[in-house]
Amino acid sequence: MRDPEPCRIRHTEEQTELIEEKENEEMNEEEEKHDVKTEEKPLSRSESFRQRTNFMVHRSIHTGEKPFTCDLCGRSFTQSSVLKNHMRIHTGEKPFTCDQCGNSFTKSSNLKDHMNIHTREKLHECDHCGKTFLSTSNLKSHLKVHTKEKPHSCSLCGKSFSHLQSLKFHQKIHTGVKDYMCFDCEKTFITATHLKQHQRIHTGEKFYECDECSKTFLRASDLKRHMTVHTKEKPHSCSLCGKSFSHLQNLKVHHKRHIGVRDHMCFECEKTFITAESLKQHQRIHTGEKPYKCSHCDKRFSQLRTLKSHERIHTGEKPYKCSHCDKRFSQSSQLKSHEWIHTGEKLYHCTVCEKSFSHLSDLHRHTNNIHSK
Repeated sequence: MRDPEPCRIRHTEEQTELIEEKENEEMNEEEEKHDVKTEEKPLSRSESFRQRTNFMVHRSIHTGEKPFTCDLCGRSFTQSSVLKNHMRIHTGEKPFTCDQCGNSFTKSSNLKDHMNIHTREKLHECDHCGKTFLSTSNLKSHLKVHTKEKPHSCSLCGKSFSHLQSLKFHQKIHTGVKDYMCFDCEKTFITATHLKQHQRIHTGEKFYECDECSKTFLRASDLKRHMTVHTKEKPHSCSLCGKSFSHLQNLKVHHKRHIGVRDHMCFECEKTFITAESLKQHQRIHTGEKPYKCSHCDKRFSQLRTLKSHERIHTGEKPYKCSHCDKRFSQSSQLKSHEWIHTGEKLYHCTVCEKSFSHLSDLHRHTNNIHSK
């Protein structure tokens, strides 16, 4: 059986962002949806039943009761309607279709949000920064960026989160639960969003294009990070050495190098790493995993950057241009090495005679020819 939803949908940037927002805000929407408002006039039987049902749903937030269980995967839910929506993940059913572009969705709320992409309507504006949102729940979620409010704490490690859904995702790290599996390579993921991003490795889909150089990316965050190459913006500075970075995360990693923190350990060989991504790449040495396949030949690679570097052999692409002359290179290391011709920089020093060289290969050649005799 092939991969059901959510793996095969091809989304635009706006659609992907909507899905991510919906995943984070689903709990907010449910709470808003089931707020009970009392009225002065007597209630009809149907109104009374609806309020009683809403109260029972709301109460389950406090009690944790989830009486509706999926027979296929065992997940439980507070409402039968949520279980019904969940079942569509297994069946692949998408009954709600956009009459503008033909995209189908599992939930009517997803279709409603999608329709705003065509109309470009963003009705809810943040008073702090002017950013607009498609729904009040998304605005409510965004406001926590300004208030720094993180009311949901992990009972195992104490880490706090702005949204309950984010806490639930985090807790899966402790429990090891990964509900979403890729049917191409059987790799599992904590969230549907992470699975969708991973699936693009197999499909080769790249949705986000840079307006400056036409380079494409798998994720909007990758494109945003890339844009700093063009703007040269580096707002994050190291307090210890003054080095500046485009992204806060890069500064945090850099700071770990100063203080010597390596909190990610390989359980196979006990080697430690500064980042989880470095550990993940290292572990492929032990597993032999090579998830990145060249689209031009059958060669496979353990790292995405190695694949990109290899594919330039086929495409002839040379994205790295010398700032001193018009020469271009396929690898950033080649450009750096070339620029030393212009700058006269010599980083490699002979320990025997203290002669300096621009390239490591020249130092090795010097050592072998002069000092090894």
